[in-house]
Amino acid sequence: MVRKLISFDWAIKKILRSKANFGILEGFLSELLFTDIRIIEVLESESNQDSNDNKSNRVDIKVVDNNQQIIIIEIQYSRELDYLHRILFASSTVISEHMEKGNAYSKVSKVISINILYFDFGEGEDYIYHGTTRFIGLHDESELELTEEQKTLYTADKIADIYPEYYLIEIKNFNNVAKDTLDEWIYFLKNEQIEDNFTAKGLKQAQKTLDVLKMNEEERHAYEHHQKQLHHEASLYESTYVLGKLEGREEGKEEGRDEGREEGILISAKNMKQAGIDINIIAQVTSLSIEQIETL
Repeated sequence: MVRKLISFDWAIKKILRSKANFGILEGFLSELLFTDIRIIEVLESESNQDSNDNKSNRVDIKVVDNNQQIIIIEIQYSRELDYLHRILFASSTVISEHMEKGNAYSKVSKVISINILYFDFGEGEDYIYHGTTRFIGLHDESELELTEEQKTLYTADKIADIYPEYYLIEIKNFNNVAKDTLDEWIYFLKNEQIEDNFTAKGLKQAQKTLDVLKMNEEERHAYEHHQKQLHHEASLYESTYVLGKLEGREEGKEEGRDEGREEGILISAKNMKQAGIDINIIAQVTSLSIEQIETL
């Protein structure tokens, strides 16, 4: 019998930040990036701390790969229409937060942004998308390359190695057929289960560590509340936040785009408040202040 395991988002919040459990995340990252990854530390910053209300959905970690390159990896979850803008902002924030004062720009950290998406995003049939930065000639379509001196200075073989990389993992697109060890990880992310014949790095430790049955009563109660809240937010997402934004856009055609967008956000906030969603969650989703929401 395959046991139900703790969801990966909860594990990141509560379990995988512990050094004793680094092997689980190291396994996932090694399979995804096709290189052996070793975690050096979980980075602490204002935007990366676990909050008391369990709404933190991001963890930043410093790792070293098989070539001894130091990389900052950001893993996050979210449900937002403007998600591409969010991950761009987040990766830029990671770079600025961990750039030591007085360092030359050549010391900017390499950042890999890994985004596990449990909602429909964009149009495409694949379940893992990888994005990099490349410079292509406008006339001859040739790719701009680094000089040998730049390769030495930046410790990089190509320009894409310097800029942030993005992985979008669209869980819903996975068909539950694990063809390789990376697929085994995606299977776990989608189903919160690990089959006994899976051999991917980190999964055996995850199977032992993330067993729901090992939770005490208080931990299980908090976890069950978290899961119910996720289902509640997902069921209300389209009928409140999405529709509110769309209504705002329609009004924006007549009254001005900015005013319409603001009105749409207010509508979505009001709908969520009437549906009984916690005010702190509404503030996080809409970027409105607690005071603004309380007056609706």
